[in-house]
Amino acid sequence: MSIDGQFPPKMRLLRAAAELLAKSDGGSVSTRQITQLAGVTAPTLYHHFGDKEGLFDAVVAAGFEQYVVGERDFAPSGQPMEDIRRMWDNHVQFGLKQPELYLVMFGSIRPQSRSAVVANAEALMEEMLNKAAVMGHLNVPPREAARSILAANMGVTLMLIAERESERNLELSVMTRDAMIFAVATDKARETGPSESGQSSVVVAAIALNAALQASSSDQLSSSELKLFLEWLHRISTSSTN
Repeated sequence: MSIDGQFPPKMRLLRAAAELLAKSDGGSVSTRQITQLAGVTAPTLYHHFGDKEGLFDAVVAAGFEQYVVGERDFAPSGQPMEDIRRMWDNHVQFGLKQPELYLVMFGSIRPQSRSAVVANAEALMEEMLNKAAVMGHLNVPPREAARSILAANMGVTLMLIAERESERNLELSVMTRDAMIFAVATDKARETGPSESGQSSVVVAAIALNAALQASSSDQLSSSELKLFLEWLHRISTSSTN
């Protein structure tokens, strides 16, 4: 069965490639398979993408563009940790709505090879977490928080994709999301009582100042002084994890 002919040839090729890649289990996908599923000829593929690898690159690029739109498609609430919850939910919904594309983007993991898509998704998460850090809402550095949250977000999404739609329990996503945010957030962000994280106010303050300095163009310090100061702050902010 070929891709719906109502789509233009370029879109059909993208959809066909994404579907075949997701179902390939790491095996090779031929140009013939792609063109047959898309209902086009090989010259059409070469015209739009140059070659098969160019098409695969375009599949990932198009998928990430859609993903970014979903992650940024809301007005910031002024509460960064709440926005992180929304980013998490958008990530899960993206995966469930477009499982084949999600598997190409986030499911094709190679040992000791970090996907550019994962790195870019992590950067989006870290961007929001930097705002939380500046407000004193993080008890770990933004980069560590971003890696931890995204890893859990991807794991939950892949698990839900693997389940039958009728058997999916989205509460799994909610519970994991809230547990991850609780793990990286300060009491100020949680609006709870005494700290259970064990992080001192000094560490939280160092994380906040580090994030604020990196987000600003401070001219009070020379570049070498700023670099040294940031190194000290990083050492303080990561002291509890060493």
